[in-house]
Amino acid sequence: MKRLAKWRLLPLFAVMALLAGCGEPFLSALKPAGEVAQMQYDLMLLSTAIMVGVIVVVTIIFIIVVTRFRRKNDNEIPKQVEGSHKLEMIWTIIPILLLLILAVPTVAATFKLADVSPMEKKGEDGKTEAVVVKVRANLYWWEFEYPNEEILTSQDLVVPTDEKVYFELKASDVKHSFWIPAVGGKMDTNTENVNKFWLEFDGKASDEAGSLFYGKCAELCGPSHALMDFKVKALPRDEFDQWVAAAKAVKEPKQAETAQAQAGQEVFNNSCIGCHAVTPANSTPEQARMGPNLTDFGNRSRVAGVLEHNEENIKKWLKDPEAIKPGNKMTGKYNLSDEEIDAVTEYLMGLKVQ
Repeated sequence: MKRLAKWRLLPLFAVMALLAGCGEPFLSALKPAGEVAQMQYDLMLLSTAIMVGVIVVVTIIFIIVVTRFRRKNDNEIPKQVEGSHKLEMIWTIIPILLLLILAVPTVAATFKLADVSPMEKKGEDGKTEAVVVKVRANLYWWEFEYPNEEILTSQDLVVPTDEKVYFELKASDVKHSFWIPAVGGKMDTNTENVNKFWLEFDGKASDEAGSLFYGKCAELCGPSHALMDFKVKALPRDEFDQWVAAAKAVKEPKQAETAQAQAGQEVFNNSCIGCHAVTPANSTPEQARMGPNLTDFGNRSRVAGVLEHNEENIKKWLKDPEAIKPGNKMTGKYNLSDEEIDAVTEYLMGLKVQ
């Protein structure tokens, strides 16, 4: 009966295996949406084909040996083969050839992906021709700085499509890992050194909202590791330039328009602005970068990176951030009344970069 109970678990494992292969184009590493992702996918297919081929050949040989050379009866002893130079040569040379077939493209791809020389070439103005993004990982949110464009954002990464985008990765607290499954990559962000790599975003791959991809932290970093997401808006070059121009045009914090929003702005300036900047300038003081930059908060698709962007969820976050993201740095900093939360919510919803 115990063995029968164990066999009943097989359907459950089968369903879990099938679900593990499910995914959307903008979320799945098995549906590449860029040059890096395609290279990694091709290498994965090559290695899988080699492994499956080895398994098939070994299985066939095993079946042949078991059936052809089995002992027919108690009085018959199968032919004893002490050794074969030919077989020994075959099973030595074939693994070497398979290793070379896998190693050559892997090494070539590794060197190509490690080439970040364009981000090191700066002109007289100290800027590069390539798009460079400095990524800073924090518990549990992401900051994106554009040194050439002189702007700073959080949670939503905006990049041009169909061209190489270079990244500098660093962490401010503990080790994290930057990964956009559909586009490739996955590299650690450390506190003691800067890692660099590049990605290319395919403009043809998109979800129902447009060229939107999802990024994750791929290194266990604390109780809210699974909730450390960010969004990637991949725009055609002209639209990306328009976004940069609109962000650079924001010189001062946007003024609230309604009476309640004005009250919310006052509460924000007295309680929140010490950690959250509301201008995109990358000259933002370090003390105002303890929390995400909120310049374009009204344009975002998620609250705290995980909740649907609406007033109800903003109020939930402001009221009890620990219930949504355990271990976050905002927990316990503010004790706002319901009226203050309503006012701050309306103010935050009005923070937009057109």
